[in-house]
Amino acid sequence: MAALVVVFDHSSYAFMAEFRRELMPEFNTSRYGIMVFFLVSGYIIPASLERRGCVRTFWIGRVFRMYPLWVAAVTAVLVLNLVGTAEIRADFGQQSAVTVAVAHLTLLQELLGTPNLLLVLWTLSYEMAFYLLVVALFTVRMHQRSAAVAVTLAVLAAVSVMAGVTLPASALSGAVGTGTLIALASGAMVVAICCACAGSPTLRVFGGVLGGVLALGLVCFNSTVPMWEGLVILAVMFLGTAVYRAEHGQSTWLYAACTAAVVAACAVGSAYGDGDGSHFTRRGWIVAFLLAVLTFAVGLALRCRRIPRWLTGLGTISYSVYLLHPVLLAVSDGTIGRWRQDRLVLEVAFYAVLLPLCVLTYRYIEAPGQAWGRKLARRVQPL
Repeated sequence: MAALVVVFDHSSYAFMAEFRRELMPEFNTSRYGIMVFFLVSGYIIPASLERRGCVRTFWIGRVFRMYPLWVAAVTAVLVLNLVGTAEIRADFGQQSAVTVAVAHLTLLQELLGTPNLLLVLWTLSYEMAFYLLVVALFTVRMHQRSAAVAVTLAVLAAVSVMAGVTLPASALSGAVGTGTLIALASGAMVVAICCACAGSPTLRVFGGVLGGVLALGLVCFNSTVPMWEGLVILAVMFLGTAVYRAEHGQSTWLYAACTAAVVAACAVGSAYGDGDGSHFTRRGWIVAFLLAVLTFAVGLALRCRRIPRWLTGLGTISYSVYLLHPVLLAVSDGTIGRWRQDRLVLEVAFYAVLLPLCVLTYRYIEAPGQAWGRKLARRVQPL
């Protein structure tokens, strides 16, 4: 459902522009969808690491889960741009092709001052930052303290707003240079992951901490969103983890509820206190955030109910839906163009083309990639 809402948010530029202009000030559909994504990621990703009990197999699983479809989507948009069917609208300025490629290969491009080849890739940078933080906590044996981490991040977000901390977008890139930052950060990331996967306990701790410091530093000081929103995104993901711990008896439901209340209060307070946003922008963000939390809560309450197969099927292909719709939208923009008046028929037709395409990409790209990852992970001896 969240993926379909994000698709509407982006496709409505082309087919439902009038409706979008009325809706967005009241309800930021994009922020709604991604906040649901982040809650779900927070709920399941640490569980994946802890179930394996091995950082090395965790990273193998993540690489084979994310990169095969990512490579296909990025390749498709580059080919379409080359043949003139679609146009890459990102302005890379003075960045070389090498630095743009390296930044994207880390998946941290949004946090490295590099515009995204696909507009949705920015959220994967926060996912990668979250993975690095989760591994950091796991290597120092603090992974059970998800609620405390969520509260700390949320409070820091609120404090940054109250203190009037405002940084320009990609502040670190502006200070040291984008190319320099990409080289340093990508090198640090490789070292962090390799050390965290090493056999030596000392190296594992060093790698985990290095990755965590890198992730937190980039989110705080080199985001394109305000510092408070970057911290709220991380807090939301750790809130999802806190809910997982309560559900599995590792914490209490009261503790999880208090964590949710603090994170929600700090997020709403930060959005409301952000002086850079208009009243309507703040309202749209706040409504989207609260509805995302409510959606996650409803899903949690219904987790033991039988879910219709068509809905679980949409969940299965949701990563394809999320990554491929900008590619299809780029083709649409390059062929039939965008419409000033609402065209509901075209909006429905867009979904009708997208969903079968995503079924195919899941079957022939995602599923084989995950199978290869599981096969490789079985060969790795847990550390």
